[in-house]
Amino acid sequence: MKILLCLLVTFTSFQAFSQSAPSKEIQIKMALLAAPEDQRAAATVYGYDAKGEVILLRQGTNQTVCLADESSRAGLGVSCYHKSLQPFMARGWQLRKEGKTADEIFKIREAEAKSGKLKMGDPGSLLNALTAEEADVNWTTGEAKNTYTRSVVYIPWATAESTGLPLKPAGPGLPWIMDPGTHRAHIMINPARD
Repeated sequence: MKILLCLLVTFTSFQAFSQSAPSKEIQIKMALLAAPEDQRAAATVYGYDAKGEVILLRQGTNQTVCLADESSRAGLGVSCYHKSLQPFMARGWQLRKEGKTADEIFKIREAEAKSGKLKMGDPGSLLNALTAEEADVNWTTGEAKNTYTRSVVYIPWATAESTGLPLKPAGPGLPWIMDPGTHRAHIMINPARD
């Protein structure tokens, strides 16, 4: 399962795929595709080692953190998010490494966030998730075409009632609230596809 599922962003389904992790340089180049262009040069980037463990590839100096693709699945899935979300993300990586399921990870992080043990990031923190089909990815050059980017704005504990956001999109590209009333409540923005 892509580590991005720990970020709680729903992606299109990917087929099982066997590929070794790309080089550090390619992982960084591809992870940065999800970042706003003006934030790429100074972003922190995490990726994967040969064993599939999350590792720091590059320490940055701005507010943006990016995560490279997990190479065990076909297609590209990378993300970038505000640095205040790093404790939340790192906890998900740790729990996944321990073999926890997505449901277990949700329950553990929910309890830890409620108790104050787990910091959920600054309200309004942004995450961008960029995907592409396997046929559109060049793993040698680190280039991808026909990419699709979704945005998530984290608003822990918010509800439809507290925000006025609907529980599903009212139309293509319109925002909606996902996981309302939980630690991972967020505004989903799925741009209309061309």
